[in-house]
Amino acid sequence: MRLSFRLKHHFFSAFRELFVHHHGSLEFRAKVFALIIVANNDSTVESYIKVKEIALKIYENDEERANLLMLTTKEKVHKVRENNGLDIDTLVANIQKDLKIIPRYAKKINLDELKELILLSDDEDTISYQNNILEFLETLKEDTLRKKEKQIAKDEETSKSQFTV
Repeated sequence: MRLSFRLKHHFFSAFRELFVHHHGSLEFRAKVFALIIVANNDSTVESYIKVKEIALKIYENDEERANLLMLTTKEKVHKVRENNGLDIDTLVANIQKDLKIIPRYAKKINLDELKELILLSDDEDTISYQNNILEFLETLKEDTLRKKEKQIAKDEETSKSQFTV
């Protein structure tokens, strides 16, 4: 990556909430991707390349936003692996907390995208563990969408009205 992007990313990491449009949404997606990646102790750089490919689809070829999602995911994984204030259980709790606060984020859990990350695993135990996480995320998504349907619709309507001036 270019030096200018790395400097920009470092700056955005420090002030993400102020400068990145919809930073909460990006953070949530990064947590979900990190949860699947960190479940594979042997994950490689290909995982982050796959996250960027997925992000390019999500963000309609917005290279900078895709890079931010990839690097934010990498930060989350690094924090878990280095036991730097985050572990896999805390990551799960954070995802659940985010969904309680902003239930529409449940729509951002895309199981097909997450399965692409599981395909990078070789070990059967790891794949089984990742599939269990995937099932958990699917249940969490469905429960949130079902229980918070009215709130999600209201939030989406509010969000649309804020951007149509």
